[in-house]
Amino acid sequence: MSDTRRRVKVYTLNEDRQWDDRGTGHVSSTFVERLRGISLLVRAESDGKFPVSIFNNPLSLFQDTLIVWSEADNYDLALSFQEKAGCDEIWERICQVQGRDPALDITQDPIDESEEERFEEIPETSHLVELPPCEQGRLEEIADLVTSVLSSPIRREKLALALMTEGYIKKLLGLFRVCEEVDNREGLHHLYEIVRGVLFLNKAALFEVMFSDDCIMDVVGCLEYDPALVQPKRHREFLTKTAKFKEVIPITDSELRQKIHQTYRVQYIQDIILPTPSVFEENFLSTLTSFIFFNKVEIVSMLQEDEKFLTEVFAQLTDDATEDSKRRELVNFVKEFCAFSQTLQPQNRDAFFKTLANLGILPALEIVMGMDDLQVRAAATDIFSYLVEFSPSMVREFVMQEPQQTDDDVLLINVVIKQMICDSDPELGGAVQLMGLLRTLIDPENMLASTNKTEKTEFLSFFYKYCMHVLTAPLLANTALDKNSKDLQEGSTKVNPVCPDNFQTAQLLALILELLTFCVEHHTYHIKTYIMNKDLLRRVLVLMNSKHTFLALCALRFMRRIIGLKDEYYNRYIIKGNLFEPVINALLDNGTRYNLLNSAIIELFEFIKVEDIKSLIAHIVDNFYKALESIEYVQTFKGLKGRYEQEKDRQSQRLNRSEARLSCAPAKVHTALVGLVDYPDDEDEEEDDEEEDQSPRKRPRLSS
Repeated sequence: MSDTRRRVKVYTLNEDRQWDDRGTGHVSSTFVERLRGISLLVRAESDGKFPVSIFNNPLSLFQDTLIVWSEADNYDLALSFQEKAGCDEIWERICQVQGRDPALDITQDPIDESEEERFEEIPETSHLVELPPCEQGRLEEIADLVTSVLSSPIRREKLALALMTEGYIKKLLGLFRVCEEVDNREGLHHLYEIVRGVLFLNKAALFEVMFSDDCIMDVVGCLEYDPALVQPKRHREFLTKTAKFKEVIPITDSELRQKIHQTYRVQYIQDIILPTPSVFEENFLSTLTSFIFFNKVEIVSMLQEDEKFLTEVFAQLTDDATEDSKRRELVNFVKEFCAFSQTLQPQNRDAFFKTLANLGILPALEIVMGMDDLQVRAAATDIFSYLVEFSPSMVREFVMQEPQQTDDDVLLINVVIKQMICDSDPELGGAVQLMGLLRTLIDPENMLASTNKTEKTEFLSFFYKYCMHVLTAPLLANTALDKNSKDLQEGSTKVNPVCPDNFQTAQLLALILELLTFCVEHHTYHIKTYIMNKDLLRRVLVLMNSKHTFLALCALRFMRRIIGLKDEYYNRYIIKGNLFEPVINALLDNGTRYNLLNSAIIELFEFIKVEDIKSLIAHIVDNFYKALESIEYVQTFKGLKGRYEQEKDRQSQRLNRSEARLSCAPAKVHTALVGLVDYPDDEDEEEDDEEEDQSPRKRPRLSS
């Protein structure tokens, strides 16, 4: 029968400040002489052991059976004992080692300063960590030491200091070469644990040594011998033989070249070699991330200062004589260069992109984005996205200067639009990215802070004059009016029945409609004029016939945004063109299916009813109510009819009040006016009213 006094549950505190059950086991305690502290080991009942390091950490005792303490940064643990006697035994053992009174519920008195602050006051030579001799026979002891200190910030500091002052890292790496020569696998496994642990010490000073030219490949070599693997990985072989460093333009600065090599290798260690940090280790590699970050900052700064190098890059990029393979490498270099720039501080990033602008990055993009090479175009799109994200105004300023010196077809924005339209990806991944960039460029919200107060007016005028026809060309081409139809009447929405049923075409038209809908919401004057001149809404509503519901919904959303503006100018345009007909046809064709299309159409009419848009209500009831009155599963159309009747009653009442006021005029005035004014008799008035009532009303033209 097992000893139930030492039976415990292990708990850890998660990010939501909730305790997670990590398992059940039996706890034992061990005094570690060299560290002057106590270590606990919980042997799990299911799968071996769960190491728990306490040493000199402050602990708290709760409810006689619960011991709680913190390990590492922001990481709390707890042991819940099955029996009070077992908790008392371990608690007394801990208090004895730490020199505390077991009667107290905490093993450390309150202090005003942190461990780190007190440690900073200790002279550098008075650290307490004594490193074993760097010998093959002591590797296991060294590995145990390095692993054991990771749970305590102060002891990590002391170990890092010891490793630096004694030049211990280079000795360990020399020992690695010896172990590898004699194929000492046990020693190599210990060296893996040691090097991994030293990385987790999270100290920049140690990284400077480990990642130096004469040490980094040995560090990678140590990390190849993970004890969990049957065969070691071949990371050094990949870094030295497979990975090739390409200089698109020769780099003459040896320091810059060394920094690029180092950054690539350290990034490889972080992303590929090191396993995903566990819950105990997630904060241990923050300095490694910072090391890579500042290396990238330094690389960008050094390249930016080398004007001769960058000038040559852009000269070759735009040179017609440059080979395609070379141009591909140049574009990829500029793309990676821009990606590195994201590590810069805002002020330095401003200077970086201004340097690129002065070197001609935008004219270069105009050339390479129009090339046939898909890889070049994709990389150029990424570069363009960095520029738009950095400064839409800079891009807008460049494109507005172009019409003076080039044709419409090669304007940068038109090149972008054409690339979006011609995206060969079945999922239109590149087109979606480009559509987002175009929306950023035409968004008035990021024009407001411009020092140039006329930027919004000038750029939108430019866009609608030179670019909008390119954007809408696929839409107009796929919704062309059927000019050969004999029954085509004025105000009719009959069109060529061939609707874009190709999925990729439908996706493209949906993207274009999304951008046009954005224009309706944010460009009042320009888009309104364009819609009227091109009769654009009629063409868009052709897409209500598409077999792709998402495209029909995009067309409906476009109309919904227009109606949502409650602009009588738009309302008169819709009424005159009888543009509700395709929407109502789609509703009737949908039948009794309660799907998204049905709900969206109902919502459109519900909005008109709730907002009481009188002109549209009168048009809908006068022309379509007979077709809609059978729809009773919602009260929307009856509500429209009610609004319509209420408005007619109000108008009738106003007319009656006006007539009453005239009939109650003073008799003298009435007598004086008799003979001067020829009043129509009552029969004439009734005739006029009858003529008005009998004026022809439109009936729904429901397409077959």
